[in-house]
Amino acid sequence: MLNKDEIKKIIPQREPFLMIDEVEEYISGESATAYKYVNEEEWYFKGHFPGNPIMPGVLICESLAQTGAVAILSMEENKGKNALFGGIDKMKFKKMVVPGDKLKLEVKIIKRKGPIGVGEAVATVDGKVAAKGELTFALV
Repeated sequence: MLNKDEIKKIIPQREPFLMIDEVEEYISGESATAYKYVNEEEWYFKGHFPGNPIMPGVLICESLAQTGAVAILSMEENKGKNALFGGIDKMKFKKMVVPGDKLKLEVKIIKRKGPIGVGEAVATVDGKVAAKGELTFALV
C-alpha cells in the first residue's frame, strides 16, 4: 500500500489536484489499483453542485489517469517524466460519485508503442461501475 507521500515520489501531481489517496497495488508498466476517498470538503463540491454534490466525470477520469500514471511512471526508464492525456475513448459514466464514497480505481495498460500507450480504466463504488473506458497517454 502506498500513501500520498509515496505516490508523490512517482507522479508529479500535488494538492489540490492529486486525485488519489492511496495505491493498493501496482505492477510497473502493467497495472495499478488505487483509491480516492471522496470527501464533502473537496474543492469542486463548492460549485458542482451546491446542495447536490456530485464528483465531476472529468475528475473521475483524472483520478483514473493518475492511477495509470503510477503504473507507467514507476518504471525505471520513465522516472522524472510526465504522462499526459492523449485521448479518452469509450468512456461511460454509470453511477454518480458523491461524498462518502470510496472510489476504487483500476487501470490495466493494454497497449504501448514508444511514448504512447492505452490503459483500460474502471472506477467502481461498492463493486458497482461508476465509469469505464480507455485512456490514451503520451510520455513527455
